[in-house]
Amino acid sequence: MHNHIDVAVNVAELTFLALVLLLFTSGSGDDSLGSLPKHPRCPLTPSLSPRKRTTSQSKTEPPLLRTNKRTIYTAGRPPWYNVTGTTFKEAFVIGLCGGSASGKTTVANKIIEALDVPWVVLLSMDSFYKVLTKDEQELAAKNEYNFDHPEAFDFELLVTVLRKLKKGKSIKVPVYDFTSHCRRKEWKTVYGANVVIFEGILAFANKELLKLLDMKVFVDTDSDIRLVRRLKRDISDRGRDINGVIKQYNKFVKPSFEQYIEPTVQVADIVVPRGGENFVALDLIVQHVHSQLEKVRANNRSALASAHQGQPLPKTLSVLESTPQVRGMHTIIRNKDTNRDEFIFYSKRLMRLLIEHALSFLPLKPVQVETPQGSIYEGKRLSGKRITGVSILRAGETMEQALMHVCKDIRLGKILIQTNHDTGEPELHYLRLPKDISEDYVILMDSTVSTGAAALMAVRVLLDHDVQEDKIFLLSLLMAEMGVHSVAYAFPKVRIITTAVDKKVNNEFHIIPGIGNFGDRYFGTDTPSDWTESD
Repeated sequence: MHNHIDVAVNVAELTFLALVLLLFTSGSGDDSLGSLPKHPRCPLTPSLSPRKRTTSQSKTEPPLLRTNKRTIYTAGRPPWYNVTGTTFKEAFVIGLCGGSASGKTTVANKIIEALDVPWVVLLSMDSFYKVLTKDEQELAAKNEYNFDHPEAFDFELLVTVLRKLKKGKSIKVPVYDFTSHCRRKEWKTVYGANVVIFEGILAFANKELLKLLDMKVFVDTDSDIRLVRRLKRDISDRGRDINGVIKQYNKFVKPSFEQYIEPTVQVADIVVPRGGENFVALDLIVQHVHSQLEKVRANNRSALASAHQGQPLPKTLSVLESTPQVRGMHTIIRNKDTNRDEFIFYSKRLMRLLIEHALSFLPLKPVQVETPQGSIYEGKRLSGKRITGVSILRAGETMEQALMHVCKDIRLGKILIQTNHDTGEPELHYLRLPKDISEDYVILMDSTVSTGAAALMAVRVLLDHDVQEDKIFLLSLLMAEMGVHSVAYAFPKVRIITTAVDKKVNNEFHIIPGIGNFGDRYFGTDTPSDWTESD
């Protein structure tokens, strides 16, 4: 059945090629495609119209649920680190190589669709073309620059980016403009890959790059079909004329394929003839990836529950002084009979006290200011660029208002972490962090911390975005000793600040004596069957 489909596709594409050749070889005594005569009136040659603005494709979006106010990942990313906070599971990287227009992107998209796993990144080699000099741009405008040669790509940047992405770090991918042959000002941020699919014509041409590929797939498509596809793409999508496309193909694309691309088929683990129509090969790839992902499952929550028992509380912990006022507010919010209005009012009061207490740990530098009376006052000012608040949704979001009341014009970010009912593990579902957060002091907020599973995941996300560990302040109204130990053991430089620490956690990982489900009590909701906040 598959063979019939392949034949139909090939015949259609070859028919198009035949029509093109008939249009441009009449009256020519030269058999070379590069010597085809010019036909400025031909409708397939939009030589007078400007090129369309196109950019490289490096789509990274996992399955999404879009609402009016936010975007939520419909499948969560399970822990990619162990109880020490260090990454134990690197992203599985699939390299897709093949000639220009061989169908690599189609194969990549079909693999992503068939995998049906969250947090998959498609990284295109097209994003890593070198920025051309003025002379090189002039050559490119005349189709005299070889974009299929290894020298056309920034392999140093590509290896650096892929290495960081494989390790779970947040990375920035350049966006290439094929019209002007340069990188656009904005770069695309990519984070959180379980699987990375890297595709490009020279994906196997660099030794350092090959070391990062866990699976190497070569897409093998007939050269005539690739030429037809390239003609269609460059004429319709990139606004180029047919003479230029064929000239470039004859002079650069075909020789480069034969010299640099075709020989790399020898290093491939799997060769996929006919590209995206080869369902048998695609199924084999998907099965292998699933088997590899199954080998690296963790059970972080259980490990956290059994660790650090009987240890003294860490020095990085600071508990708000239990004054009669603080203890009175705790009495109100811990009481199961407290109505919702009172619960919210006294929770907010505690939150503000907690945040003001936390700010005292920020580094300050001496500064002199002149008073209205003309005197000099020896004061203090934040020793750093700025402070950013990040809430762990949904209960951590309740602390944002108190933070904004204390810190004027503060930037806010959000991380959604939920517990998977089947595994009991926390899963990352959504994040939105401010730009350049790596330079900031970050106040990470959650209402309660029991095992510390969600807090560990949130801190790991911040570290993956290059926030310095000693610039992270974890704030919570109530924590269990277990959660304090878990965070301090994994991230000993993170400052932990709370209003109270309770001794125990029960079999359901609830803090004892505790405060109940803070989110439900604050928002006046009953937890839906498919929603459980992580601890």
